[in-house]
Amino acid sequence: MALFIGDFPHTLDDKGRLIMPSKFRNELGTNFVVTRGLEGCLFVFTERKWTEFTEQLNSKGFSKKDVRSITRFFCSCAMNADLDKQGRFLVNKNLREFAEIERDVMIIGVSDRIEIWSKEKWDEYSKAEYSDDNIMSERFDGLDF
Repeated sequence: MALFIGDFPHTLDDKGRLIMPSKFRNELGTNFVVTRGLEGCLFVFTERKWTEFTEQLNSKGFSKKDVRSITRFFCSCAMNADLDKQGRFLVNKNLREFAEIERDVMIIGVSDRIEIWSKEKWDEYSKAEYSDDNIMSERFDGLDF
């Protein structure tokens, strides 16, 4: 299983292309999936992880409304992406608009996936979520590791 860690500032070019950090390229492969994420970011999955993810969704049952809604959320705007020789890939307009990405981005490694955030949203999110060590330590309560 791929392990993605670290954060990398990058810039979207005028054509909507983004350079994938070289540290992530080998694990990610040349073909991968980009889709809507949670908290207003984009999720990037390896092809294998995307297949596992959608199989999990499909196993939850077609008859459940919440499952159909979640499946639509992730799959309706998902795009297959591939890296060019310079390590760039195109982020389509719908995904850029969803994540409010205009120019500056943060590419974040989050264990088995990569997240792409607008720099502004990432700064706001991380300040709100990580500025108090006590709150972070309380979040560990009740989690089984």
